[in-house]
Amino acid sequence: MVGVTDLVTFGETMLRLSPPRGERLERTRELDVQAGGAESNVAVGAARLGADAVWFSKLPDSPLGRRIVSELRSHGVRTGVAWADPDESRVGTYYLEHGGEPRGTNVIYDRADAAVTTVEPSELPTDALEEAAYFHTTGITPALSETARETTRALLTAAGEAGAVRTFDLNYRAKLWDPATARETYEALFADVDVLFVPRRDAREVLDREGDAVEIAHGLASEHGFECVVVTRGTGGALALRDGSVHEQRVFEAETFDAIGTGDAFVAGYLTERIDGGDVPAALERAAATAALKRTVGGDVAVVTPEEVDRVLEGDAGIDR
Repeated sequence: MVGVTDLVTFGETMLRLSPPRGERLERTRELDVQAGGAESNVAVGAARLGADAVWFSKLPDSPLGRRIVSELRSHGVRTGVAWADPDESRVGTYYLEHGGEPRGTNVIYDRADAAVTTVEPSELPTDALEEAAYFHTTGITPALSETARETTRALLTAAGEAGAVRTFDLNYRAKLWDPATARETYEALFADVDVLFVPRRDAREVLDREGDAVEIAHGLASEHGFECVVVTRGTGGALALRDGSVHEQRVFEAETFDAIGTGDAFVAGYLTERIDGGDVPAALERAAATAALKRTVGGDVAVVTPEEVDRVLEGDAGIDR
């Protein structure tokens, strides 16, 4: 691994509350509780694949806040948390109701006034950035509050000054803000981003990009100076543009048990391979394999092993006897 700390991530982690499959929130008497958040999902995925990963955030010093930290640490993630007064802040939650077609799966957020909305750089152990190889955050975090937006900007700048590779997953959430506001904020941050992950849909609808994935990647790279642009296309796979070369990767087939967190698993697989010294094609391949495995696992995080990823890459995903 490169550096003392391979990866630092920053963002909100909530508690995910889910009724049993097939039951409605308005009728259930049971709720499954798990931690989930885009940046911590990436940290968990990377840690489980062998990286030394740290997660920055702010939580109330309460049983629920400590529950999140305990769960992340159980996966090997180190945590740099600013602890807030539990009487003045809260843990964000979201409710996930699984449903097949035509109803579909629904997400209900309850995250207003969460502790992370007041987080400032001075509260976080930013010295970890001095030794970090990579710093990762997403477009969700700056949507939470003006303070979170400015802290995201400050951490991206500090990571760049420390020599870390800064990666940003657009991760647009329509329930948090409108496309025009999001685009203005994202583009203001892009000067401090080295590697951009962006779904083709969001590139078109939020960043107002036209053309196919290759044209989108070229346009974003030339306009904002990204070292690498990774465009994901759902079942159409992904492609990366780096140094003028385009690399494409197919999707590995998977029986989907829970799709939540698939994109975060993809990023975790990609970053882990790059941290290990792999090239972009190898990183895309490991990203796709990790994402496929995540779809078979319940919850937000990719509870997988390097050996399982290797088996997918080798085409051997049969019964483990």
